[in-house]
Amino acid sequence: MLPISVEEIPIEIHKFLNKVNSMSFPRQGYTSNVGLIGNDQGIYALKRTRGELNCALLKREVSVINCLTQKTKLPIPKVKNFVEQVSVKESWALIEFLEGETVRSALYNEKSKEKRQEIIYNFGKLLWQIHSTPCPAELIGELPWIDERLCQAEFNLRKYHVDGTGELLEKIKSIKPKDYNQTLIHGDFTIDNVLVNNGKITGVIDWGGGAFGDPRYDVSLAIRPKPYAFENEIDIQIFFEGYGDKIIDDNEYDYFVNGLYEFF
Repeated sequence: MLPISVEEIPIEIHKFLNKVNSMSFPRQGYTSNVGLIGNDQGIYALKRTRGELNCALLKREVSVINCLTQKTKLPIPKVKNFVEQVSVKESWALIEFLEGETVRSALYNEKSKEKRQEIIYNFGKLLWQIHSTPCPAELIGELPWIDERLCQAEFNLRKYHVDGTGELLEKIKSIKPKDYNQTLIHGDFTIDNVLVNNGKITGVIDWGGGAFGDPRYDVSLAIRPKPYAFENEIDIQIFFEGYGDKIIDDNEYDYFVNGLYEFF
């Protein structure tokens, strides 16, 4: 998608901002445009989504963030404004800006072995903090999380372009992992969704998948190998030291990363 222009910003958000002094564009995601908007009061992150699926995801993310910022002490940016433009299938969320760079960027730029390990340790520790936080009742679904995700995977396969196939879906339906204690989960806990400043975690963003779910899913996504991150066993070991326990085996990792995640 093309970057956001000032002229495209909904009037409701213009009124909240009053005056736009600056705009810049960080690394873009797959489902939204993000701009950093500066006014006389500070800086905000402005997220725009297009299309039915992405707009629904943003609406849910706003709902999850509002719930968690009210009922937990997790480092989550607050939503300042949310606008749905139904006629053009666009949604906009103005979100509090948190200082820092992504874990991906921090690990890429950090040359010190000790500081890199500190970032990875804190990344794992933060996930343990999320999983240890009582889940608000509003985020607890009627179905077990894995069953709900499999239903959503089937729907996504029929209606949208996803990486998964019908054959893969039937496979993961037939080999569901054994039951595990459900917790509050982030739902997309990756090195792109956690912010770091001087080695310290400053926040967690992109909460569209937040739910009462299987913590092994978060853990699996967290340790997926990426350039300069989790390419060796040392990184994974340090992550689990921060987390406090190794709660997945190779089969469970494969189920979530190479199976279920392919439909989202």
